[in-house]
Order: sequence, then structure tokens, then C-alpha cells
Amino acid sequence: MPESVNLVKAELQEIDLAKPEAAPKLKVPVQFNPETLKVSFANQIQTPEGGSGDQRGGAAQQFVGAGTTKLALQLWFDVNAPQEGDAVNDVRKLTEKVTYFITPTEKPKGSKKFLPPGVRFIWGSFQFDGIMESLEESLEFFSSEGIPLRASMALSLTQQKIDIYKFPKEAPPNLPLPGTRELTPVEKGKTAQDAASNAGKGDDWQSVAAANGIENPRQVPPGTLLDMDAKNGVSNGTNGGVPLMNETGVPVDFLPGGQFELE
Repeated sequence: MPESVNLVKAELQEIDLAKPEAAPKLKVPVQFNPETLKVSFANQIQTPEGGSGDQRGGAAQQFVGAGTTKLALQLWFDVNAPQEGDAVNDVRKLTEKVTYFITPTEKPKGSKKFLPPGVRFIWGSFQFDGIMESLEESLEFFSSEGIPLRASMALSLTQQKIDIYKFPKEAPPNLPLPGTRELTPVEKGKTAQDAASNAGKGDDWQSVAAANGIENPRQVPPGTLLDMDAKNGVSNGTNGGVPLMNETGVPVDFLPGGQFELE
């Protein structure tokens, strides 16, 4: 039976900022990938005292720091969606794993100095290392018993330097997204074998038909779109298989003729 395309899940990882190359101490995968990542850069500018006296054309300014880079994103959690590990019925059991990254702890022990853990947000080829500057949690849906079932969390991460982009050493390959590969339409009066032969896949037409969910290769509706590179057991989002998920984990609805739309 065809299976849905596996999605790369974003993760929050606890790291040692002094040794960022060391293995993460903790990994927390998100439940749903974020829709947007907002990266902002800022230099630290200061106007010296008395600098605005008799100067014409504006006050003198000085660059006084290494600048900052910030990452803002929003995450969603829902107890009715698939969960990693044992299922819970209170969404706060899921969000507390994220709240951990903004909680200061005594470092080193006995020093009476409290610092939040170093945090890395990593998603495919995107990586950001820093600390969690702010976190806002909204409980958005409750059961009849008053138990919160759904939540959103707005995260702001920061690092004390201008770091345009950091690329992980082991980033996943750049695979095409569902629905973005080139598809071959079946012409009127043609079979799946004919379409595969025209695409140079004649010797493997049976696997092409099976991977595209074609029940009768000799009777294919005109205009049906076939993915000639699909493998048996992997749904390509054109015919047959189980629903795909888009890059943020939202189900995909299929339309006649092999077209699709996102919810």
C-alpha cells in the first residue's frame, strides 16, 4: 500500500554554546513544522554624550558592539494530532518541553549564576544557535473538563553577533516537495503502458502504474497525471495513495485529474 512522504521535522536542541560542535545534550522535535522563519539583524549604535551639540546634519554615532541576530518563529501543539512517545491529554505536557529552553539554571553549580541553556533550532539546511530570549504561549482550545488541548508558542532566539546563515554539515539532500515533480499526462485513448513507453520507462511500466495507484493500466482517464519516477510503495500525490502532508504537516486534499490543493 502506498505510504505518505516522510517530512523532515524541525528540532530544538540543547547545546553548549562554548562547544557548538559537541553532540546535543537534548533533542526535542516539533509537532508541526513552522510556516515562517523570521531572521533579523541589528547593529549596536550609540550616540556619544554631547555628540549632538553644535554638529549640523545629525548627531555623531558610534558602533559599540558586535551586533545581534534574532530568529522568530511560531510552533503549534495539539493533543489530537500524532504524538511522539506516550500520548497525553493536556497540551501543556507537550509545550513544557519547549519551556525548558528558556528556564535558567545555576551554571556552574554553586556559582549563584543562573543562565538559560544554549539552544539550537535546526530544520533541514537551516540552523540557528543562541539562547531563547522570549517565549509566549497561548492556550487556544479546551475540553469540556477545562483541560487545554491546543496551544501556540511564539519563540524568539538571539545570538550576540551578526551571523548571516549557518549551514549544518549534515544537511539532508534537496529532494523535491510533494506535487513539484514533473508529471506526465495520459493522452486520450492511451494506456499507462503507452505513457510509460513515451517517457522511456516502457520496461518498467508495471511499477510506474502500481506506484501511481492505477488499478487498470489499460483504462486510464485522459489527462491523468503520472509520476514516472515514483517508486512502488511511495505516494506521489497524483493518484491512488494515502493523503500526503505538506511541508508544515498539513494534510493535502486531492482533486480529479491528478491535481491537488493544500488545506
